[in-house]
Amino acid sequence: MTQILDEPSRATSQSTSRWLGAIRYARINSQELAGSLGDLGTFLPLLVGMAAQNGLDFAAALFFAGLFNIVTGLVFSIPMAVQPMKAIAAVALTEGLTVPQILAAGATVSLVILILGLTGLVDQLNRAVPKSVVRGLQLGLGLSLAMKGMQMIAGTGALLAPDGYLTGLLAALVVLLLFFSRRIPAALVLFAAGLGIAVWTHPEVLSSLGFGLTLPRWSPPGWSDFVSAFPRAALPQIPLTVLNSVLAVCALSADLFPDRPAEPRKVAYSVGLMNLIACWFGGMPMCHGAGGLAGQYRFGARTNGSILLLGTVKILLAVFLGASLMALCRAFPASILGVLLAFAGLELAIVCRDQTTRTDAFTMLLTASTCIGLSNIALGFILGWALAWCLRLGLIRLEETGSPA
Repeated sequence: MTQILDEPSRATSQSTSRWLGAIRYARINSQELAGSLGDLGTFLPLLVGMAAQNGLDFAAALFFAGLFNIVTGLVFSIPMAVQPMKAIAAVALTEGLTVPQILAAGATVSLVILILGLTGLVDQLNRAVPKSVVRGLQLGLGLSLAMKGMQMIAGTGALLAPDGYLTGLLAALVVLLLFFSRRIPAALVLFAAGLGIAVWTHPEVLSSLGFGLTLPRWSPPGWSDFVSAFPRAALPQIPLTVLNSVLAVCALSADLFPDRPAEPRKVAYSVGLMNLIACWFGGMPMCHGAGGLAGQYRFGARTNGSILLLGTVKILLAVFLGASLMALCRAFPASILGVLLAFAGLELAIVCRDQTTRTDAFTMLLTASTCIGLSNIALGFILGWALAWCLRLGLIRLEETGSPA
């Protein structure tokens, strides 16, 4: 009888130990602070875009992004990024989804990922997918992020304007000059410069800031929103989330933190639970991502302290400044965001340099080129996986040259 009564307390103790085990890695310093800004190039444009064009609740989205940052920092001991679901965001911005449809799409994707985690299928997928295919996905995603960053700079359409080509060039030089600096983090310098430019070019944003208490409100999507959002937004997001937010991010975590890599099933649980909670309160569809992890690592994050710090700041800003922050975010220079995004993409792509044999390199390049050329991660994954297994089974032969590809 005593043993039965002790089981719940033992389970609670084990759970507490796991959480405390992650917290002990946390560090709060200038490097972690700088690293926490490494994913702004993806986060801010998508959040501001959906708030401005689709009517997404800016304060609620920022609040839940911060909440998930904190939960992620308590669960994982690495700087695991919390990002918007990119396919859903892209469809929302291009096809004009309503807010309930956006929320329904995020919840549907999360339910699928949670089922994959609970059934263990995500572990089987992780074992079945060759490393060369995962590297191809990382290469394709990394180069896509880098190109998106370049496009953001080019989209400013000006040479000498405060937010233009010259600003982007100077920002890139700052990153290169401070590439190995531990005392002066490049991301902090660029973020401070971006805020200064935003206030200088749009002085009205300061008067638009207003203190007040803002909390998320109950705003659930309806059944019709789930039905309409599934084929348009959820379906294209599912393979992207499985491949990038689970498999690729776990592979990257093993490269960057071999002593404490993220486990696929644990990541699937995390992604699965996020939006099944937030979708009822207006939270933006969120997930983890290899690009975000690479970006935060590139700019200095080495522990979950960066994520805990970022999450705390997001929640405080959302609760006390709320939607008034949106004007400042919209005024933030696209040229500087583009530089942050471009270097984050290069950090993600560079891990692919270990594919040195001809067959592995060919598989990786086929996967990456399909992802980029056709803008279809799922198709790139299928073709790369098929080629890898055909090579493994001897159905296709690529003559090795005897030297690295």
